[in-house]
Amino acid sequence: MDSFSALIRTASHEQHVEAETSTFMSDLLGGRLGVDAYARYTEQLWFVYEALESGAQSLASDPVAGPFVRPELFRLASLERDLAHLRGPGWRSALTALPATRTYADRIAACARDWPAGYVAHHYTRYLGDLSGGQIIRDKAEKTWGFTKKGDGVRFYVFEEIPNPAAFKRGYRELLDAVPVDDLEKQRIVAECKRAFALNTDVFRALGEEFPLSA
Repeated sequence: MDSFSALIRTASHEQHVEAETSTFMSDLLGGRLGVDAYARYTEQLWFVYEALESGAQSLASDPVAGPFVRPELFRLASLERDLAHLRGPGWRSALTALPATRTYADRIAACARDWPAGYVAHHYTRYLGDLSGGQIIRDKAEKTWGFTKKGDGVRFYVFEEIPNPAAFKRGYRELLDAVPVDDLEKQRIVAECKRAFALNTDVFRALGEEFPLSA
């Protein structure tokens, strides 16, 4: 019998690949888009993490979501430093969410409010993805746009309070395996993971429309 964490990983694999290989992400990581596209992407992340992290406090004592609320994962402060670097001190006044981003953030907020197990699905797809694939993005961004290594502009990808990401991810998967819900609820969590990846892919698609490569 597969563990729940393995089940989630397998079930969302297809969407994961689709999100990672979106044309916007490929163009961005291939150095074919300017730093403005990277900054716009970072702005969209702000809305997603604002929803994730403003909902976290109220879930800290929840039996299902509580164990996942780990301050060492929080990204909002790092994102804000990156945005100040990318957009200047007035970044907040010009911050806008794409409609796809708004839909994604609203879904996270709704889960945080009404369905803690669904919140776990979004938590997993974001933070574990950042700890893994995010490091590739950081490396490319530093090389492409000359950001200081692990400095302003790429702080979102630097988990200073997690010295051993591999061990952290192992512990996280153990939490998933121990999540106190029945099999039906586990299936709903898996479905929400797939939905999270689809919502994320929609944001990439919208960014791709905003930053088309001139043929």
